Amino acid sequence: QVQLVESGGGLVQAGGSLRLSCAASGRSFSWYTMGWFRQAPGKERELVAGISSGGYIYYADSVKGRFTISRDNAKSTVSLQMNSLTPEDTAVYYCAAKSPGTGWTSKYDYWGQGTQVTVSS
Repeated sequence: QVQLVESGGGLVQAGGSLRLSCAASGRSFSWYTMGWFRQAPGKERELVAGISSGGYIYYADSVKGRFTISRDNAKSTVSLQMNSLTPEDTAVYYCAAKSPGTGWTSKYDYWGQGTQVTVSS
């Protein structure tokens, strides 16, 4: 069992930056593949970035070059640094964890409650 708590969301102007953090509790954080998802109103939830236990990283095309995912296994945290934000990045952002060995978009077992990111134009 893993509990995930996101923080760091807020309101920012276009072109600005935010850093999201996700604190995990429970066993074996380092074993899990971690992902950041987002869901905008009226849109499907999408995987924004993922990081495996071995440090392999995935980014959605829409955020490549702007977002950076990282993890600190000693602190059981995963972060998402978001730069050059645009209004299209406005969404609720979720941290999630899944077992390793399957594709980036396969089922995630544990989810945080989400944190709102709003980018004003």
